[in-house]
Amino acid sequence: MCKKIDIKLKLLFIFVNWRFYKIITIINMKILKHYIIGLLTVTMLLSCGGSESNGKNQDVLVEAEGYYMEGDKKYKIYNGGIFRINEVDNFKNLFPHAMIDAVSARITQQIYPGLYKFDQLTLEPVNCIAESETVNDNASEWTFKIRKGVFFQDDACFPEGKGREVTAKDIKYCFEMLCENRPGNTTHELFTQRVVGARDYYDGKSTSVSGIEIIDDYTLKITLTSSFSAFNSLLAHGACTIFPKEAFDKYGDDMRVKCVGTGPFMIDAIDEGVQVRLVKNPTYWEKDEHGNQLPYLDIIKITFTKDKKSELSNFRKNNLDMIWKLPVDEMESVLVSIEEAQQGGNPEFKYQQINGLNTQFYAFNANSPIFSNKNIRKAFNMAIDREFLIKHTLKGEGEPAEHGLVPKFGKYDNSEVDGFEFNPDEAKKLMAEAGYPNGKGFPEMTLYLNEGGSINTIIAAALQNQIKENIGVSVTIEPLPFDVLIERFATGQTEFTRTSWIADFPDASNFLWLFYGKNVPDDPTARSLPNFSRYKNADFDNYFEKGMAALSAEEQQMYYNKCDSILVAEAAFLPLFHDQYIRLIQNNIVAFPINSMEYRDLSRVFKSK
Repeated sequence: MCKKIDIKLKLLFIFVNWRFYKIITIINMKILKHYIIGLLTVTMLLSCGGSESNGKNQDVLVEAEGYYMEGDKKYKIYNGGIFRINEVDNFKNLFPHAMIDAVSARITQQIYPGLYKFDQLTLEPVNCIAESETVNDNASEWTFKIRKGVFFQDDACFPEGKGREVTAKDIKYCFEMLCENRPGNTTHELFTQRVVGARDYYDGKSTSVSGIEIIDDYTLKITLTSSFSAFNSLLAHGACTIFPKEAFDKYGDDMRVKCVGTGPFMIDAIDEGVQVRLVKNPTYWEKDEHGNQLPYLDIIKITFTKDKKSELSNFRKNNLDMIWKLPVDEMESVLVSIEEAQQGGNPEFKYQQINGLNTQFYAFNANSPIFSNKNIRKAFNMAIDREFLIKHTLKGEGEPAEHGLVPKFGKYDNSEVDGFEFNPDEAKKLMAEAGYPNGKGFPEMTLYLNEGGSINTIIAAALQNQIKENIGVSVTIEPLPFDVLIERFATGQTEFTRTSWIADFPDASNFLWLFYGKNVPDDPTARSLPNFSRYKNADFDNYFEKGMAALSAEEQQMYYNKCDSILVAEAAFLPLFHDQYIRLIQNNIVAFPINSMEYRDLSRVFKSK
């Protein structure tokens, strides 16, 4: 079959060349060059190389200006190519104010920038739509200069389909919408807890947010209720990104999949559960230090294969350019092959590893009749052998959560927070004091978790065995679709739930606000976000507020350590482990360093030859 196609293409090429010979004198040679490149691209796509297993050969790369240093290696920069990645979970909602999952966030990071974005390597906030800022002495007033020449992508929501320039009015519009009390707005606390007038606006007591002020077309001022030195990091959060009023007016709830941003890429096609395809935004504003227009890549292709083994197989066949997180039962063989390849000086792919800014834990519903008893919560925690879980169940991929909720990162040190120790004898004693000796009489208990995550099921089965063996309690495991799980969890319909938190921005407050009591509604059936557990503690709330207002890292850490220590003393949750992130990258992928949030900015990633 391949030979037949090759013959036809050769005949086509001869015919095209003959036609071109007749008119070659009136055709600009640059146009001819692009035509031939295009024809060669078609040849590659239609020939044997057009199959997925030879996807690497589909890339047409064009030399750009400059070089990039990665370690001690120097790479020539190229434009073009397709970046192929897989997610094992489907995205839920691509509208910035309604995102509740990491997959949606990783997609929209390419489409919707904010005033800031994160540095791909360090996670420090870097200026994006905000060209510069002025901050007062106690970090309660922030004035932003909006970058000129940033345009929304072309879209039918604009007159004649032509995207317009972003101004301060757009920033105010998006930030005020973030403060609205409306269905689907899952992240309003980012502003309603911090910005002057935001709570009144949310409660319907005012018609605008007084703390968000337009100075002129390119200047915006935000006044906070108290000091918050990490406000620029918060503004890199996906919910604080910018979209046009015209798009929301036209598409409304359809912005779940209809994206209109200012980022380096834009949506080309969505086949839910199968593929999302992003293409280069031709009106993107940013250039690199060599003067090259960004992004370098032409296309990002995101597939949704649920099975991690299939994902790894596709990576090995070169159908994917990266894989994040390895299947547990393949971990040892992959790592052995990497070590052998490195010793031989010819690794098949690049290996990246970092401790994740993430905590995996099980949540107790504080309103549950059974888990309102602190002794039971403590008993569950002491019945778990976290070291065994990491070593045997996870094959060493992770760090036991032995110091509370917040992992150690950057300048934040959690070593002063005492965690839970494995003590089955004390756990049995606590259960007896609670009226359930050896688990007798304990009501039926169900652990709810999201379906499709094989590792979550494996972990749940291991803990199910430990809880039964150590305190005599039988736990039933019930996987649910992610959106169903979130809705039941948020509305207080589950008692015992598997969850995790990946930092939205690198600050301890981003973890601790999961237990901030002022986020809990009075109605026990109303959605409680992000405090799904409905935990309330006045001392915790006081220290949390003081930590957010602290100007020095040392003072912040002191208050945040106190918060975390309260959570442990109260056994407010059941911490398991902090993820260890592993990525495998094809050797021709350049400028894509790993970070502890798995934040992805593909605007400067390129493929080398």
